[in-house]
Amino acid sequence: MRLQIERSGGMVQGWRRCVRVLGATCCALVGACAALSPPGGGEAIQAAFVVLGEEGRSIARAITSGAACPVLVVDGSLLRMTIRAPAATLPLRPTRSVPEESKPSAFPVQVCEAMLPAGAIHASIGDRALPVVRAEPRRIVVIGDTGCRMKLSDRIFQACNDARQWPFAQIAAAAAAAAPDLVIHVGDYHYRENVCPADNAGCAGSPWGYGWDAWNADLFIPARPLLATAPWVVVRGNHESCDRPGQGWWRFLDPHPLVPGRDCNDAARDEAGDYSEPYTVPIGAETQLIVFDSSRVGVSRLAVTDPMYRTYTAQMREAFALASRKPGTHNLFMNHHPILAFAPDSRTQPPGLYPGNESLQSVLQPINAEMLFPKNVDALLSGHVHLFEMVSYATPQPTQIVSGNGGSWADMPLPRELPRSATPLRGAVVESVISTDRYGYLTLERETEGTGAWRIQARDREGRVITTCLLRERKTRCAPEALP
Repeated sequence: MRLQIERSGGMVQGWRRCVRVLGATCCALVGACAALSPPGGGEAIQAAFVVLGEEGRSIARAITSGAACPVLVVDGSLLRMTIRAPAATLPLRPTRSVPEESKPSAFPVQVCEAMLPAGAIHASIGDRALPVVRAEPRRIVVIGDTGCRMKLSDRIFQACNDARQWPFAQIAAAAAAAAPDLVIHVGDYHYRENVCPADNAGCAGSPWGYGWDAWNADLFIPARPLLATAPWVVVRGNHESCDRPGQGWWRFLDPHPLVPGRDCNDAARDEAGDYSEPYTVPIGAETQLIVFDSSRVGVSRLAVTDPMYRTYTAQMREAFALASRKPGTHNLFMNHHPILAFAPDSRTQPPGLYPGNESLQSVLQPINAEMLFPKNVDALLSGHVHLFEMVSYATPQPTQIVSGNGGSWADMPLPRELPRSATPLRGAVVESVISTDRYGYLTLERETEGTGAWRIQARDREGRVITTCLLRERKTRCAPEALP
């Protein structure tokens, strides 16, 4: 429902003029004055942002402590927002966390949403301007693994109170200052699973658990400037699976409809809540993103009788069908777990290497043999490994890009010199690997229209360029190649 109002006197003045002149008729046009209030200061609004869903559709979201959904204002029209998820405290359910260190998930906020009309120029909720999508984004920020790690089973409690030790707010501000047209988050937004030990000043007072307070501290507060700068494409990580903060993932971020049984509230229905269909986001006439949910995948090869194998096989085939709908399209495949990158293995001295994700490799090999991906997939974008990493191949596999250094506890760096035979996939020949454990993010900028070529820059926490790479025809060249 929409109501056009005068813009010359401002939104609030236009609303008041409508009510003064038309009285009850003005209210009737929008259903009820009480149900659709004029734009205000938005004191109850905790977060307002835009996520992109299937075919790049823009979804405006508001997280509010108010009793009613706020009004979305788009190009002088008032649009009604609907409740996606009401405020609730959800009972304790089986989690991956230490049982005695878990608690019910409290969500004292409701989530409201509305679809932004195609071609929208200006949008706002309360006093917060919303970013609108560009048909052909020229600068894209890629960021991942951003939350502050507080996990008893790992005995890791990151210093969330120290911006040097947990720099996500600094990184988000630097990325926002780069004025991107689009933000891609490759997963793992939430890490505050367990209570901070009483003697740990670094995380003292931090919220924890899977409810709103931990989500707000890990994502919505530090990311506010970046959420306000550009629409987000959100990839689901393993930290957003149902037995972790999957309830918050479905309430706040996932662009698919939220339906009972798929909301991670009932552990008996996690087979529905832990998977979602792949979708595409066009970012130009010749390029699209393929978004794939790999949140539940493990690391070992899957048996063909495993239900996960069957589910991921069907979804991979669906993803590749989406990639081939339009001949000549360049595709960037996005999922959380790196399929064709290394991870450091600290179990040996000197440290060794884990290969790529063998679970997903076992799904992909019967579909596309040793290439894993069809020729129209130029690169893979992932996180999960808490490093920046770029792996390019002499064999036909696509480049694997990892942007997992967005703030969470950093992994140890990869060995400076890798064995000549090292490979994330048997039969794949690595041409070059470049990596760093420095915190930061990536920017992607179009190099030449119509070629699918991108200039990729790894940047540090302050936005300074660490290295510049050129992606063209599945291959990547970077300079400098030696990173600190």
